[in-house]
Amino acid sequence: MPKETKYIIFTGGVLSGLGKGIAVASVGKILSPKYKVMPIKCDGYLNVDPGTMNPVEHGEVFVLDDGGEVDMDFGHYERFIGTTCYSEQNLTMGKVFHEIRIKERRGDYLGKTVEYIPHVVDHIKNKYYELAKKTNADIVLIEIGGTVGQIENNLYIEACRQMKKDVGEENIMYIHLSYVPIPSGVNEQKSKPTQQSVDLLRQRGIAPDIIIGRCSEMLTDSIKEKMATFCDVTPDAVITGLDVNSVYKIPLVFEQQGMSKIICQKLDICVKPKLDKWESLVKKLYNGGKTLNIAICGKYTNLEDSYASVVEALYHSAANLDCKVNISFVETTNISNMDQIANLDGVIVPGGFGSRGAEGKIKVIQYCREHNIPFLGICYGLQLAVAEFARNIVGFKDANSTEINPNTKFAVVDILPEQIQVENKGGTMRLGAYPAILKKNSKIYHLYGSEKVSERHRHRYEVNPDYHAVLQKNGLIFSGMSPDGRLVEFIEISNHPYFVGCQGHPELKSSLLKPAPLFFGLVKAAKERRVKS
Repeated sequence: MPKETKYIIFTGGVLSGLGKGIAVASVGKILSPKYKVMPIKCDGYLNVDPGTMNPVEHGEVFVLDDGGEVDMDFGHYERFIGTTCYSEQNLTMGKVFHEIRIKERRGDYLGKTVEYIPHVVDHIKNKYYELAKKTNADIVLIEIGGTVGQIENNLYIEACRQMKKDVGEENIMYIHLSYVPIPSGVNEQKSKPTQQSVDLLRQRGIAPDIIIGRCSEMLTDSIKEKMATFCDVTPDAVITGLDVNSVYKIPLVFEQQGMSKIICQKLDICVKPKLDKWESLVKKLYNGGKTLNIAICGKYTNLEDSYASVVEALYHSAANLDCKVNISFVETTNISNMDQIANLDGVIVPGGFGSRGAEGKIKVIQYCREHNIPFLGICYGLQLAVAEFARNIVGFKDANSTEINPNTKFAVVDILPEQIQVENKGGTMRLGAYPAILKKNSKIYHLYGSEKVSERHRHRYEVNPDYHAVLQKNGLIFSGMSPDGRLVEFIEISNHPYFVGCQGHPELKSSLLKPAPLFFGLVKAAKERRVKS
């Protein structure tokens, strides 16, 4: 094991959205069998965290065990590396400036003029070092969000430049991800965008040790030679970030090109990646048996990243069940009939907020319940399933959540009492990991194989305890409760192939090697439905 913590810095050029998060996660996957790997994500926006941002604009909010609302890249980190992250590992400039302001007001700077350099940069570096010590990390992976040249990330880049002097050049390396286009009609890979973005990086004092060129095809030897010459790296340190049909192939693509060898040489470590089981499951993602049609019914369908973890959890389960999933997105805001639901093998109503699309989701849930279509309700999906059951089984025709209709006569879902006076929206929900006690012999109990489980939460509303008795009397099974018996965590109904709801977000802990039990159950039921049809 290395005597000092090693640091690998990831930067990006040309344009955002190239896949730095996947690159970080993939390198972490390669290194993690031998070393304790800890990722850090640095974002330039002034929000303290992404919790108040629209998922259509920013992608899903990923929730950690400690209740932190963080960037969706943390989903890739945890799924690939097999680690559990902390909210401190997601730095935003909003968070950094907030902490600097607190320190200044407290008098920590002893009357000095507080400046970007050294004070803010030192604060950022100290965050890195404190996290490395707290997590006892062997290798720290630091992803700088956005692209080189953006004003928002300049302080992060300066901090990473200064780190070489702090930790020693044998303990740090830099990986730069860029774009290698093939213009239409030219049919030739172009290196100029990479040359220019590397030049911008070098102007800021950082010379990359590895360049990952994102491209639709493998980089040619000639383009690698050209990039190596102009960017001052060896040709074998120019790695293709290949466009693939599954992000889970990227660790394999990197390792086939010698990624671990280059890292080991630079950081003086030894790695023998263990990717056999991973590769076997990746092959099953697209070479499995029957194809299942499963829909995600929500209101953020304009950006599929809004439900990224839900999608990944379905893929994990399908790979482990030797089948494939064809995922469609159904916008429920104006859904008028169930034609697009009738021939599905499974349906998910995911988490969400607000009244838009809620009635459409309730119609979908009712159709699934009445027509024996496997159904999984997540968070808001559980709450709407309770409202649908109360309306159409119990007979409470006006039953609803007070989030949707504050004046409903039957408030079967209501706000948590401790949330009523909350004014600030950021980080004030029931957030993070909470335990639940499962009812023995329930379907959910058998899926988890344990009486006590924990899932991550992100919500303010709960199934109203005033209606627990009548709902259960009419056949709604509360298959999981909070340890004090006050809060409903899981529901199911009998005499149905699969009708399950979870107040938490089980998709957030799913991985290729260990799929989330409730998604595994849904895909298994969907597969059985397809076999029978």
